[in-house]
Amino acid sequence: MSLFLSSYENRLDTKGRISVPASFRASVANERFAGVVLYRSFTNNCIEGLSMSRMEQLAAATDKMGVFDSELDDLSAMLFADARPLSFDVTGRIVIPADLLKHAGIKDTAVFVGRGNSFQIWNPEAFKKAQEKSLNNLRSVRPNLILS
Repeated sequence: MSLFLSSYENRLDTKGRISVPASFRASVANERFAGVVLYRSFTNNCIEGLSMSRMEQLAAATDKMGVFDSELDDLSAMLFADARPLSFDVTGRIVIPADLLKHAGIKDTAVFVGRGNSFQIWNPEAFKKAQEKSLNNLRSVRPNLILS
């Protein structure tokens, strides 16, 4: 299973290419698909990213929903219709489609943010604000994870 950790800030070049962090590429190195899948986040103004095998797990999870469930329609539209499988070039770069960049407010620099089984791509300033909000939320809630 792919594991995406840490945060990395990279610049888009003049052709719209951006280097995917080496550790993220290493996380998907054993996948059948040599790249990542991106789609617009429906919870934040950022781009969601994951491996193809993780996308397949999401597809399997949606199979358990009711065939005529309206939530399935919405989820399928966001997860599958919006998803972009992007292959790495020989130097580990991808070209993020313009509509995804616009959704995240990314112009010339982006932050790749590890989220365990997935990652996100943010506008750097927006990520700083979201990270600060998350930190404040966690300080007040103080969650307790139970490890088996």
